[in-house]
Amino acid sequence: MLGVIAGDIIGSTYEFTEQKRYDFELLPQDSRFTDDTVMTLAVAWWLVDSGNRPPTKERLVECMQTLGRRYPYAGYGSIFNFWLHCDDPQPYNSWGNGSAMRVSPVGLYADSLKDALELAEITASVSHNHPEGIKGAQAVAAAIWMAKNNLSKDEIRQYIETLFGYDLSRTVEKIRPTYQWEVSCQQSVPESIICFLDGRDFEDVVRLAVSLGGDADTMACIAGSIAACVYPIPEHITVECEKRLTPDLLKIMRDFEQFINDRSSLCV
Repeated sequence: MLGVIAGDIIGSTYEFTEQKRYDFELLPQDSRFTDDTVMTLAVAWWLVDSGNRPPTKERLVECMQTLGRRYPYAGYGSIFNFWLHCDDPQPYNSWGNGSAMRVSPVGLYADSLKDALELAEITASVSHNHPEGIKGAQAVAAAIWMAKNNLSKDEIRQYIETLFGYDLSRTVEKIRPTYQWEVSCQQSVPESIICFLDGRDFEDVVRLAVSLGGDADTMACIAGSIAACVYPIPEHITVECEKRLTPDLLKIMRDFEQFINDRSSLCV
């Protein structure tokens, strides 16, 4: 879970700067969590709250609205912000990467790849029910599930390309010069996954994601969520990012981590 939050916080100050440098300041004083963290933790809360019961869309919406309204200035898009405050929120056919940014708890929670894909569709479809919005969430959840279960980068690349049609044959170095700020799943999810595939360690993956000059917090959030399943997060990043969380968000994160550990112990 911290991989998502660290990526979000590290990318937060570079979201609209078209940052193309790799050697940027990692955690400036004004770096903070954004809507990526809040909605990811809402999904985590939903899964913990469901316990051993099948998670429902209705409860997911409750968790997202409750936590989202608690943090009204986290940086939501205008349409999603309306959704958060609506009495009867309905999906609005979005293909934006908001579906992919919040899905990571599903990849960590799911018992099988099939479960990960099904739960990812649920988390996307309550708002981002466009096929590309669902596909983006599923691709990220699948990559996390596969990385968590020790499948190789080549296996992850082949599966994502085959099932979702994303071109993962490119490299960050070839993408960076012409890449522009983009919020669609179609043009930010594949690039975020490529950052994980190209990266050598956790910090390298996140730096690559930010250095593309796009939707930095969300792309680093997605890339970091996969990378954290493979690489340890450096202690200084852990300490600085946890310091930037509020007590209730930190509690949701730790409750989810304990929940996942308990589930893993039962499966042994």
